[in-house]
Amino acid sequence: MVETITATYKHDNDDWTITVSGRGKELTGKAPGIIAARDRADQLVEKLAPNERPTVVHLLNGNALEFTSAYMAARLTLPDIEPLEIPPSGGAKAAKDATAASEPEAPAAPAAASASASASASAEKDKAAKPALPPSKQLPKEVEDRKPDEASRPGVTAGASATPPVARA
Repeated sequence: MVETITATYKHDNDDWTITVSGRGKELTGKAPGIIAARDRADQLVEKLAPNERPTVVHLLNGNALEFTSAYMAARLTLPDIEPLEIPPSGGAKAAKDATAASEPEAPAAPAAASASASASASAEKDKAAKPALPPSKQLPKEVEDRKPDEASRPGVTAGASATPPVARA
């Protein structure tokens, strides 16, 4: 006959008290949370039945479903963590370029030269912020519109014939 081992959990403020009983023995332990308490229960069961895999019933307030519900809620709940700070893209060089671009230029520059310098600084800033895609990943510069007489068929690329190919013998 298979004798089950019972693990009873009791919530004490921030800690959990675990009592494992079976085979005429009773062991008690404490843990800081329900997940740690479940691990501690496994350790106590190992002391009661070494080298075996006995059936263990986990109870919270005398109810296995209540334990399972509390345990699964703890396992599936994400911990509260601070949001990650994302550094500016491009690394230290981009930050240095951005700082240099924001500094005032030499005085007495003509308006046209100043506009040209500011446009080139803006272009460099865009390049630093957005890394260039390799040519294989870039879209063509212009996309031609479909001709009105072209049929729209799923699975047929733009430029492919609208008539099906002739079967070969």
